[in-house]
Amino acid sequence: MLKKVDPLEQILLDQEKINSQTLKEIKTNNFRNGNYLGKTLVEHGYINSQTLLETLSQQMNLPYLRYEDYPKESLPIPEFEVSDAFLRDQMIFPLKMDEGKLTICVFNPFNHFALEELNLAIGREIEICLSSEEDILQAIETFYGQGSSAMDRMVESIQGEDITDLDAEEDSTEHIKDMASEAPVIKLVNHILSQAIELGASDIHLEPFLDDMILRYRIDGMLHDFESPPKKLHSALSTRIKIMAKLDISERRLPQDGRIRLKAMGKDIDLRVSTLPTLYGESVVMRILDRGNIMVDLDHLGFPDKELQSFQSLIQKPYGKILVTGPTGSGKSTTLYASLQKINTPDKKIITIEDPVEYQLRGVNQIHVKPSIGLTFVNGLRSIVRQDPDVIMVGEIRDPETADISIQAALTGHLVFSTVHTNDSAGAITRLQDMGIESFLISSALLGVLAQRLVRVICQHCKLELPLEPALVKEMGPWGKEGMKVFRGQGCKKCAHTGFRGRCGIYELLVIDEAVRELILSKASSHIIRSQARKTGMRTLREDGWDKVLNGQTTVEEVLRVTLDDQG
Repeated sequence: MLKKVDPLEQILLDQEKINSQTLKEIKTNNFRNGNYLGKTLVEHGYINSQTLLETLSQQMNLPYLRYEDYPKESLPIPEFEVSDAFLRDQMIFPLKMDEGKLTICVFNPFNHFALEELNLAIGREIEICLSSEEDILQAIETFYGQGSSAMDRMVESIQGEDITDLDAEEDSTEHIKDMASEAPVIKLVNHILSQAIELGASDIHLEPFLDDMILRYRIDGMLHDFESPPKKLHSALSTRIKIMAKLDISERRLPQDGRIRLKAMGKDIDLRVSTLPTLYGESVVMRILDRGNIMVDLDHLGFPDKELQSFQSLIQKPYGKILVTGPTGSGKSTTLYASLQKINTPDKKIITIEDPVEYQLRGVNQIHVKPSIGLTFVNGLRSIVRQDPDVIMVGEIRDPETADISIQAALTGHLVFSTVHTNDSAGAITRLQDMGIESFLISSALLGVLAQRLVRVICQHCKLELPLEPALVKEMGPWGKEGMKVFRGQGCKKCAHTGFRGRCGIYELLVIDEAVRELILSKASSHIIRSQARKTGMRTLREDGWDKVLNGQTTVEEVLRVTLDDQG
């Protein structure tokens, strides 16, 4: 039986837009996960959206339209009897209806299932044009959100219910549950979720206050306010979210944690839900984990070439300990997953213990700690060692006992990855010493320490080169020159008017050589260890940041925001 060839794959190979190595990487790293190949290639940086669409336009003889080419007025949704949710999920935008023929824009022209569904719904011939996901989503929001906002329209649909001050009623649980199960409330929650996913948010915050409720999304590491529902809907919304997360809706006095799994816009999404009782009601935070979009390739995380080669050399060692340091939200987990994926071969048994398991890696045994039943990092790590692993990943070193067991594992033939919260790479060594780990054990087991931060990347659609203010030139030290120009994002629809779109890492890699080992044995301070490492070529976080400023990837303010004065 002949293997069915993906038509897009064949087109891009024939036109030399991708090569067989690219397809091999996608398959090896499980990037695709059932998604449209074009979407996978764009999201992981193998091809840009414009090149993809221009190639398909030429080869398939289909028009390629940009947002500005769309008609000034769009078809009302009822005219062709499909929902706006269907349009968003399938990435379709209706352009015009002529003589019984519907013309639409699509991102994926090979989505035959959606085209057949649309054909059945409207009973008309369909003609397709090509357009980017961003332009299609912008058009859906613009044309079907005219007049009142999407939030306003949904709130207007929840009328006639006396739900004011339900939080104050002791017997309101059943009433709130009924409200949370009503279609308008479900639709409002779905709107909040889909809007966050469209914007690429990592977290959703619903926070009640005295007179209002605040809705905020964290995008590229920064919180942004968005149009919020009225305060009187807070109980119904939070209850709906708790029902989805299988939490106890009658318990509003204690914090709760849960998880929601759903499919939105063709993506498999995990939501980690946390509720916290506050003075004016439960604060709800949802962490968005896109299971099909984890960046697990070290080559795409922003490592400089020299540091990338050194780090890849470290993770290929047969045994020893590698630490990744940085504050919460600095990308440590992603780096660890990428490292494991790089060395994940059939001849290696890999076991992780995490809190929580954020992404599932094929071929890796992953354990989620559960302190309530006695499954802690310490107990889990003891059991892992008995499972004859080659590689162990400990989500975080939190206590002396975990630190000691992980060091012992590294000394007895295992490659051990873990994280600690320190400001720089050298600080991780003194942190282990403060935990009571003997210096001779640290010097023997430790291979290297990677410190990292995440900086926002300047939006490519509104990027401009402008003079750098003298005060910021001074901050750059030797990297700054009087009258120099740097890039900034001016803000546009594609970056939600922030000037930034996406994030990349800045790195500081401390490789433990003989000179550093001697300093560890003598219990030298982190400053002395750091100075020695710099003499042998270690670049600091800020130095890597300044290079990324000069390359036009980020801004001086971003580097200053995520680093300290002594990290330059």
